[in-house]
Amino acid sequence: MRAAPALLCFRDDLRLSDNPALTAAIERGAPVIAVYVLDDESAGVRPLGAAARWWLHQSLDSLRSGLGELGIPLLLRRGATHTVISELATESGAGAVFWNRRYGLAERTTDAALKSELRAAGRGAESFAASLLFEPWTVTTGAGAPYSVFTPFWRRLGSLPEPRLPLPAPAALAAATARASAELAPSLGGDELSDWGLQPSQPDWAGGLRASWQPGEASALHLLREFLADTLPRYEAERDVPAEQATSRLSPALRWGEISPHTVWHETVRVRNAAAAASGGSGQIASAATAFLRQLAWREFAAHVSFHAPDLSRVNWRREFDAFEWPPHDPALLAAWQRGRTGVPLVDAGMRELWTTGTMHNRVRMVVASYLCKNLLIDWRHGEEWFWQTLVDADAASNAFNWQWVAGSGADAAPYFRVFNPLLQQQKFDPHGAYVRSHLPEWGTPDYPEPLVDLAESRRAALAAYERLRRSR
Repeated sequence: MRAAPALLCFRDDLRLSDNPALTAAIERGAPVIAVYVLDDESAGVRPLGAAARWWLHQSLDSLRSGLGELGIPLLLRRGATHTVISELATESGAGAVFWNRRYGLAERTTDAALKSELRAAGRGAESFAASLLFEPWTVTTGAGAPYSVFTPFWRRLGSLPEPRLPLPAPAALAAATARASAELAPSLGGDELSDWGLQPSQPDWAGGLRASWQPGEASALHLLREFLADTLPRYEAERDVPAEQATSRLSPALRWGEISPHTVWHETVRVRNAAAAASGGSGQIASAATAFLRQLAWREFAAHVSFHAPDLSRVNWRREFDAFEWPPHDPALLAAWQRGRTGVPLVDAGMRELWTTGTMHNRVRMVVASYLCKNLLIDWRHGEEWFWQTLVDADAASNAFNWQWVAGSGADAAPYFRVFNPLLQQQKFDPHGAYVRSHLPEWGTPDYPEPLVDLAESRRAALAAYERLRRSR
């Protein structure tokens, strides 16, 4: 008798290498059916933004090709995850269902209920750690509480055993098992990727995204190799200079799981150790590698904070910030910021870069966020929502966490006082205007707008509002 098939559920883990759920499904020795569920129905699950939907289309297309080489068909279904997977397990006669864990409250609640239901029906149901270096409940203070400041969190990671080694990409299914998988798939049905409407059409605004990115696992692995071989030596010195290509550009690949943080971590450690051995324990590359690992840990910190504060995109992490005096919302000011028409060159260049490419240099992200919250005094939630819609790497944890960090309501040792002066930031990190000119061709001409607000006066107003909040506590 043919063994009952394995059902493999893909989420934010669109890769073959270091995919524990995929490896476990194949090792079962039975036919494997993979499925991706586009879930815009489950309560509490945030629908994807427009730029993220574009990336997902390309990444699923790439994943389907990779799985096909392993002999595994990929089904596409749309609906509530619990309902779709439960029905598909029944339709396929699955003996076991495998997936990698998700950490949002709505997602993990769904997965826990689904696991219980599948097991009660006599099916195997297994989940695996794949998208974080450490499970959020395993990294705590001496008092057993989650960390609220990054530096102690980073030190704690350094005291833990190294993250697990990444798994290799699995071998293809045996010929007979691949045939059985292929024969089963048509009877289960599914959607066509083109029917999901993930790609823009009228108007087609994704030209800049296509010119800037090649989604998929192969591209992610190439970016990592290229970064470690060519860019890492100058990373520490140039990573804050937006005109330079001195960052890894791996953020979208990590967000979609086209590459795992374990792969990035251990490949970087390998390069660091080799450089340290060659230089007697120090040196530029070894130092830069540590700085890069620290950024990977920042992503981890955001995920851990979000795990313990699952409403981070809507609710102030510091609840005392609920009393902050946001002025009445001015739609015209917000629109000018969104369109890069504030009259502040570095801010406008960043917002134009975002609209064109679906991403923004990290230094500039901090500047544009600070300007919105602390010069325009617009609630951080408006900025977080705009980034959610326009970033290809819009991550539920990192996006909200970073916005709150800048706004002053988040996990930060000194939350209230930091105001980025965009003119000084430009002088320091784009002194010759290379980055600004590349995104603002009208800069320095009569077509460029006057500043919306006076930076000094608006900064004083923001700090006064923060001081009133501090005194009211």
